[in-house]
Amino acid sequence: MTRLFLLFISMTLLSLTACNNQSSTTDSSPEEAVPSNEPKIEPLVEEVLTKEQRDAMSPDEVLALFERGNMRFMNSDLTARDHSAQVRKSASGQFPKAVVLSCLDSRVPVEDVFDRGIGDIFVGRVAGNFVNEDLLGSMEFGCKVAGAKLILVMGHEYCGAVKAAIDDVKLGNITAMLSKIRPAVEKVEYEGDRSSTNEEFVHMVCESNVKHTIEQIRTKSPILKEMEDSGQIKIVGAVYDMETGVVEYLD
Repeated sequence: MTRLFLLFISMTLLSLTACNNQSSTTDSSPEEAVPSNEPKIEPLVEEVLTKEQRDAMSPDEVLALFERGNMRFMNSDLTARDHSAQVRKSASGQFPKAVVLSCLDSRVPVEDVFDRGIGDIFVGRVAGNFVNEDLLGSMEFGCKVAGAKLILVMGHEYCGAVKAAIDDVKLGNITAMLSKIRPAVEKVEYEGDRSSTNEEFVHMVCESNVKHTIEQIRTKSPILKEMEDSGQIKIVGAVYDMETGVVEYLD
């Protein structure tokens, strides 16, 4: 009698445990049973350009790629890239299409703005997107040695470095840095409020700074000037609008 009672108790406990496990499994992940209607995005594994492929491109073709990439960026249609695969493919060498000089500003994601991947572009950054000896040397390396076809100097709206240069801020090493931008401020002919609170004036100085930087490239780098004159590269300027994502190219 005792054995039958113990057997009954054991079977009852096993039955209750099985029911609890089934209930727990069913209740813990109800979403897993619902099929997703969202299309699966397959990341693109882009072929990293060979030297021959890059050399066959003209500066205008590279600029056109940038323009189309910026359109995709504005339309939230960035290419889904497999960056890990691109890292591996580019490890043995690089043949970028262009050199982009941008501001230090964290709100200007250069590769995304032009929908470019790993190994596509050289990017130089400095607050106020001006040039000095180091950046000129980097550009010369990018174009003369590595073969890039385009130099793009890209400023942006609401640039803090431009505003600081307008207000002639004096602070540590920032003082010397801003002295590179001050000539662009002085070149702007404007009769109104010449302070950083005037958005119209700030925009004018932003464009003036991009043009001044391009002048400095042509004046201080005979190598790049000769390459531009012979049609090997193109040097262009642009301003990035942080509200719209549009890159406006300057004449």
